[in-house]
Amino acid sequence: QVQLVESGGGLVLPGGSLRLSCAASGRFLSIKNMRWYRQAPGKQRDLVAAITNGGSTYYADSVKGRFTISRDNAKNTVYLEMNSLKLEDTAVYYCNADATNWDGRDYRYWGQGTQVTVSS
Repeated sequence: QVQLVESGGGLVLPGGSLRLSCAASGRFLSIKNMRWYRQAPGKQRDLVAAITNGGSTYYADSVKGRFTISRDNAKNTVYLEMNSLKLEDTAVYYCNADATNWDGRDYRYWGQGTQVTVSS
């Protein structure tokens, strides 16, 4: 089992910055891909950014050039640095990770979410 705990959300002015963190804990062999999703009220949950355990990254077009995903494999933690925040970035941000458990199988886990509100 893997627990993902997000932190770093909050209220920020347009143009401001926030840094989200997501730490994985529990019993597992390894963490593979890690991702950040977001869900605004009344909308579907969308992929924002992803990173492999080798450091390859993916970004949704809407955040390219403004958000940076990174990870610390020693701490099993993924980060999302968000700059130049816009009103439309307001959403609950969820961490997601693929982990190999002790049974040798891969499972996907979700965090509980952290609220990011961009407002003047």
